[in-house]
Amino acid sequence: MIARVNHEIIVNTPPSVASRQAVLPHVLAIDDDPGSRRLIAGYLGENGLRVTAMPDERAMQAVLEAEVVDIVLLGLKLRIQDGTTLVRRLRELSAIPLIIVTDRAEEVDRVIGLEMGADDYLTRPSPRELLAHIRALLRRHRHELRQGRPEGVRAYRFDGWELNLNTRLLRSSEGRQVRLSSGEFHLFVVLLGAPQRVLTRNQLLDLSRLHNDEVFDRSIDVQISRLRRKIEADGARPRYIRTERGAGYRFAVPVQAV
Repeated sequence: MIARVNHEIIVNTPPSVASRQAVLPHVLAIDDDPGSRRLIAGYLGENGLRVTAMPDERAMQAVLEAEVVDIVLLGLKLRIQDGTTLVRRLRELSAIPLIIVTDRAEEVDRVIGLEMGADDYLTRPSPRELLAHIRALLRRHRHELRQGRPEGVRAYRFDGWELNLNTRLLRSSEGRQVRLSSGEFHLFVVLLGAPQRVLTRNQLLDLSRLHNDEVFDRSIDVQISRLRRKIEADGARPRYIRTERGAGYRFAVPVQAV
């Protein structure tokens, strides 16, 4: 059954099914057409996906900041300039896989959409075709995740903090958002993936590069110092990222992978 809550369309499920929602792939569908949102939420929700359907960019950003999202569907019935602006904005916020769904079949629109950062571009797909493309993109994304972090991990939580691996946003226990550079993010993922384990500087450098991104030209020590300034209450007496003299660094509190 489909319900509407504050412009959001969600798929209601029986308690026995709802208990499994947290492990289902989460699809965020953005479409200003209420009929399209109902169709998407209904069909995808009946086929093994958790769906949140929202009408605009403001609602989209609120969901991205609050939840882990696995894939974004962007329904474009707008002028192409408005659509590409929204794609650019999404790419600034996250690396989440993105599918554009539109009535526009012109080659130039498709090229612009893909060049702006969309992973797929579909013109008037049937619900069945849309589902197939979503599943294919999710499979590819899971493979990419396995290259550098544990399969299925979408976020790390520790001491009230959460690092969303899709949006690359760090949120404090008070709800404050902390933006990380690319190098800081990849280094932090390595630390959170091995709590209580001492990692040498060389290990941190090598493991960070598994994400196909350099830790820039600066040393691990500089990156650690920057991370500490963003998460530690007292940088001189760090609670989370501890220095192990002569060995390396250790993330010193329990971490939950979700």
